[in-house]
Amino acid sequence: MTEEVLQDSLRFLGTVLAVQANFYRVQLDLGSEEKDKEDKEDKKLFYPLPVPSSLSPPSLYPPLLLCTRRTRLKKIGQQVMVGDRVLVEEPDWAGKRGAIADVLPRKNQLDRPAIANVNQILLVFAVADPPLEPYQLSRFLVKAESTGLDVVLCLNKSDLITTQQQDQVNKHLINWGYQPSFISVYKSINIDKLSIRLKDKITVVAGPSGVGKSSLINALIPSINLRVGEISGKLARGRHTTRHVELFDLPSGGLLADTPGFNQPELDCSPEELAVYFPEARQRLAVARCRFSNCLHRDEPDCAVRGDWERYQHYLEFLEEAIARQSQLNQQADPESTIKVKTKGKGKQKYEPKLETKKYRQKSRRTQLQELQELYRESEE
Repeated sequence: MTEEVLQDSLRFLGTVLAVQANFYRVQLDLGSEEKDKEDKEDKKLFYPLPVPSSLSPPSLYPPLLLCTRRTRLKKIGQQVMVGDRVLVEEPDWAGKRGAIADVLPRKNQLDRPAIANVNQILLVFAVADPPLEPYQLSRFLVKAESTGLDVVLCLNKSDLITTQQQDQVNKHLINWGYQPSFISVYKSINIDKLSIRLKDKITVVAGPSGVGKSSLINALIPSINLRVGEISGKLARGRHTTRHVELFDLPSGGLLADTPGFNQPELDCSPEELAVYFPEARQRLAVARCRFSNCLHRDEPDCAVRGDWERYQHYLEFLEEAIARQSQLNQQADPESTIKVKTKGKGKQKYEPKLETKKYRQKSRRTQLQELQELYRESEE
């Protein structure tokens, strides 16, 4: 696509910040020469030309537009996601409206949450209130690692534990292969250091409910004032406050995506690839190889991964879950199978026979009436 085409059609490059129903809130790149440095090739092809004086409003034009999607994109099945780089066609500056005419190729894409072109994941947990649960943290870390993105581990509410306790947590996580950032939103501890790691990047904030994600975003971007939830005393867990995915501008540069909180992310990786999502296992595999190429690192001989490392038990539990999920997928793919797999808590699986639907389904009244009429005709004959 050439600049002449852009000039004729008046298309402007922007980023989708939020998606609600069939509307898209797009932030245009107008006047931002330093934006999106990594997309030099895209900038050369798609960066917008100056707005003609006849189309520009008397004052500065708005950087945000409420856009719809062109029918052509709908016909070809082109989805528009939060984080997409898009071309907005012939914007209406006075009405702050526009239409998305095209979507640039994505660098990456996450399904849960649905967002594109992400640089890193900021995984937020609390060291207290609610208490830090190693199994839950390990599950989130594996899910984050499976995206292939950089993972920044942030531990909030560090003011509620002693220095000795913090050192112990830090030591464990270093053994896991992570260098956590200890912060306190309430006491404003290390917030500035964290913001440096987010500068000029698109970052997805993830973590269980109640750990202070919304409070952290409010501290990083004071102008947005997100709603903050309370901790459930009965469950020692947070209440869900974020309802949808949305990107927010960081004052230091970059974008931050707030995502709905959840307590147990689904692990959808295959049993064979699970080990590479544990930094400890990757380190062992870098030094030595397993005897078998399809080793699951469970009870196979000459295994390089199996051993006395802290999260090995977590790996085994996640492995059982991955195997059960794989079995279930295989059963669904085989319509002639007479066995189904049901998963119960922490990957435990139970095999049950499939019921023959036709055999146990009750006949409809219409079918019963037809059978009665057929019997009546036979008796008449």
